[in-house]
This record gives sequence, C-alpha cells and structure tokens, in this order.
Amino acid sequence: MSRDTQTQIQTQTQTQTRKTDVLQLIDETEESLFRTGKFGRFGGIFVPETLVTCLKVLLSEFNLCMHDPHFQGELSTALRDYVGRETPLYFAERLTDHYKNGRGEGPDIYLKREDLSHGGAHKINNALAQAMLAKRMGRRSVVAATGAGQHGVATAAACAKLAMECTIIMGHLDMERQSSNVLLMKNFGAEVKSVRGTFKDAASEAIREWVGDLERKYYLAGTAVGPHPCPAMVREFQSIIGKETRRQAVEKWGGEPDVLVACVGSGSNALGMFHEFVRDKDIRLIGVEAAGTGIDGETHSATLAKGEIGVYHGAMTLLLQDHEGQILGPRSVGVGLEYPGVSPELSFLREIGRAEFHTATDEEALDAYALLCRLEGICPALEAAHALAHLGKLCPTLPDGAKVVVNCSGRGDKDIETVFKYQQLKSAQVSDGNNHPKPLQM
Repeated sequence: MSRDTQTQIQTQTQTQTRKTDVLQLIDETEESLFRTGKFGRFGGIFVPETLVTCLKVLLSEFNLCMHDPHFQGELSTALRDYVGRETPLYFAERLTDHYKNGRGEGPDIYLKREDLSHGGAHKINNALAQAMLAKRMGRRSVVAATGAGQHGVATAAACAKLAMECTIIMGHLDMERQSSNVLLMKNFGAEVKSVRGTFKDAASEAIREWVGDLERKYYLAGTAVGPHPCPAMVREFQSIIGKETRRQAVEKWGGEPDVLVACVGSGSNALGMFHEFVRDKDIRLIGVEAAGTGIDGETHSATLAKGEIGVYHGAMTLLLQDHEGQILGPRSVGVGLEYPGVSPELSFLREIGRAEFHTATDEEALDAYALLCRLEGICPALEAAHALAHLGKLCPTLPDGAKVVVNCSGRGDKDIETVFKYQQLKSAQVSDGNNHPKPLQM
C-alpha cells in the first residue's frame, strides 16, 4: 500500500471519527437541553429571578403541549387549513441551468417555498403555535417585537384568529422601511408601537412590557434567541420546514438533499430547515449571514463570522460587540437580518463544526433577488436572497446532479422599493462607467 493511499485512508478515518464525535455531542446536548437550557456552553437563563419562575411555567406548558395529542391535532389542522401547509419543494429549473458549467453540469436547485405561507413568510408557523399555547395558558394579551415586520404580521394574524389582544413593537427605522407591513398589522387589529432604533431596541422594549404584566401578557418570541425555553420552542415549531423537506425529497428524487442553505439573522428559518437533518452527517448545512457593505467594517450583521461570546436578551451566545463589551448596531439591506446576536443553537453547531456559515453582501443579495425574479418569476424576501446569493460560490464546488435545497423563507413584496432604488442607482452608475454602486444609504 502506497504512502498516499495510507494517508488518504487515515484522513477518511479521522473525518468519520470527527463526524461521530459531533453526533454524540448533539445527542448529549439534546438530552440535557430541557434540564439545563444549554446548547453546549451557549444558551441558558440569564434573567431576573422574577422571570425564572415564569419561564419554568412556560417550559412545563410547552412540554405538555408537545405530548398532547389534542393540541397537536389542533395545530396540525390550523397549519394545513389556515397557514396553507405543506409548502411546495419547487425545482428551480432555470436557476439550475443558470449555474451549470460549460459542460452543462451542476447541482439541481430546489426552493422550499415558505414564501407561500399565509402572511408571506415562515414566521406564521411559530406565531400561530405560540399564540395557541398562550391562550391555553390563560393569557389574554400577546406582545411581540419585529424587525422586517414578517413576525409582526404573523403574530397579529394569529391573534386575530384566536381573538386575543396584540401589541407589536417595532423600531422607528424599520417602520419607515417596512410601512406596508405596519399597515397590515394594524388591519389585523394589532396595536403597533414605535421605539427609537431597530429590532434589537424593539425586542428590549417588548420584554420590558411583558415583565410589567406577567399574569396577563405573553411574550411571543419570533426567533430562536432569548432565555430558555424560547430558542427551543421556536426551533421546534419551525422544524416542520425540515420535516416536510425530507418527505418531499423522497417523493421527488427518492433520496435526501445533499446541501441545505438558509439565510441567518438570528436563526429561526435556518434551524427550521436544519433541525430535521442535523444528525444526517453527510448532509451539509450552510447558513448565510448578512455582510452588509463588508465584514471588515462595522456595517454588517455577520455575528457568526465576527461575533464574540457574551450575554444578551437573557442568553449566552455570539454577539457583535466592541472591545468593551458594548453591543454594536447590526446593518443589512435585509431588515430581518439586523440583530446583534444569533441563536445559541447555531453558535453551538458552528463551534462543533456541524454547520458552516458564509456571508453575502447587500449588493450580492440585491442581485440574487433580481435573478430569481427574472428566471423563475419568484420574488424572494431580501433576507432569503442572501441564501440565494451564495449559490454562485457554492454550485461550482458541487458534483453534477447534487441536490441543493434553499429555504425561500419569505416573499419580497415588502422590499420592492429598496430593490428599485438600488437598480436605479446601479443603472446610473453603469451609465457613468462605474460598475460598482456605492453602498446604499438606508
């Protein structure tokens, strides 16, 4: 046996051992999660003592619901008849052809069409389930924070359906950029409150409002951050995305995806897609963060790429912070990606090497938005366009016929003014002989 062959076999054995170790870590973490609230060293409960009891009650009720056939039956019916599940797994034929090489080879690209869910995004899966849980607990009023407005729309719709009071808190900058969603929330009967800043500021205010009336109000977390059990709850209620994807893959090509791709802001749509496959060691899990105008500066939202460990909004996770530990303001053309932290579970998956993370700039996301519109007649949210933007780098590295599933987590009607502004700027600069538009001032 040659030395090269021995080296190759040794490398393969080491890789297999690492994969086995990773799966063991995942299993051990999942077993202890509901006792410790930790994903490895991330997560936990870092809140005032008055909230600990409230969170323990929530955890207990969540566990009961997960094992209650009546609740699960009601939720399944609502997801089917109200949300419109299951959502299609769509073969993007023209997008696939676009990324083939000169020999006509390349991966097959599929889109998980969460943009077709009621409200236009994956957010309704979790919002409806938690609103039902809140009503079961006897809470009469729901409070939530939103950035791009999709979680706000979903929560307002769910509360209208269940005859519950609803307050949505939103940063004043986001309200200006996502005015159509603000109007929709109000039409669903929600009270929309403005705070100075963006989503991180709205989330802080929503938690304060909840703490002021724990017996009557329910804080409906829209993404997989915050103190335990919030990250686990959101993950579980969004995991239907991955479960459907597995079943649909078997129906369409008799196998499983080779690669899953999702944008990452704070984590709900990525975990919704990834969780079902996290133990399938040969399936690549790829998250794409917002690089903004570049991750070497401070105008980005790339927490997994540039963040450091800290505690924020009740949990330990990776955060965008300065050398003194002060939170930095995130920025992205995809408003829903603007959060200075990330899911503790995604921090854990990154640390153990189970998921890989990349970035896409504003310009790359805007171009990917336009490309999908032109080739497939599908208008993605700018958040989801970050995942689509990574295909240009990913596809050339994959074998012919590999199956890639991108989570199209929302639709982009809300972003059309931003896209139009960018296209005008780009056209003007091209006509002046400059093919690189200046960063958008949003």
